[in-house]
Amino acid sequence: EGIIPPSEQAHNEFFRVGDRVKALVVDVRDSQHGPQIILSRSSPGLLKCLFESQVPEIEKGIVQIKAVVREAGLRSKIAVKSSDPNVDPVGACVGPKGSRVQGIVEELRNEKIDVIPWSDDVAEFIANALQPSHVTKVTLNKELSNAVVVVPDQQLPLAIGREGQNARLAAKLTGWHIDIKSESSVAAEAQKAKEAEDEATPSEE
Repeated sequence: EGIIPPSEQAHNEFFRVGDRVKALVVDVRDSQHGPQIILSRSSPGLLKCLFESQVPEIEKGIVQIKAVVREAGLRSKIAVKSSDPNVDPVGACVGPKGSRVQGIVEELRNEKIDVIPWSDDVAEFIANALQPSHVTKVTLNKELSNAVVVVPDQQLPLAIGREGQNARLAAKLTGWHIDIKSESSVAAEAQKAKEAEDEATPSEE
């Protein structure tokens, strides 16, 4: 028999006898009643499999899924890359009028899905990962895997997301610690540093 333990369910999902749902097999265990199949609805692997089944370009190997992160039932981000310059990986995954991604959203009970273009340029990838917000500048500290990201003031709440969700998922997707700052706060810090430098510099008589 197959079961979906509470730990493998999204918080907003409730199932009734007879419901048809898609799930990922994550384990097979022996029980008193025979083999028990453990299924997951919260695994990032489920999202990956759903895209593979919905997007022919992924099945053909033209579009690759490079990374997937989820907060099941709430929001997920999936980074994709195309091996064909004539194929837009994001467009392929979203589908005509959003038809492909919308089918997956409905299967996951309206979980929000951000389809992100992968980039080998780390700064560009971090900026992409913070979509739907717009990023002004990314400064990297490669030794610490830390990125300072500057966004327009009005974009700050969008970049951070509700309860920090967008920033948190972007950090998981990229593997970098992301520190998000507004343009005005960066300008204020620069002004403060300049004033401190001026005070420390002896004036010439």
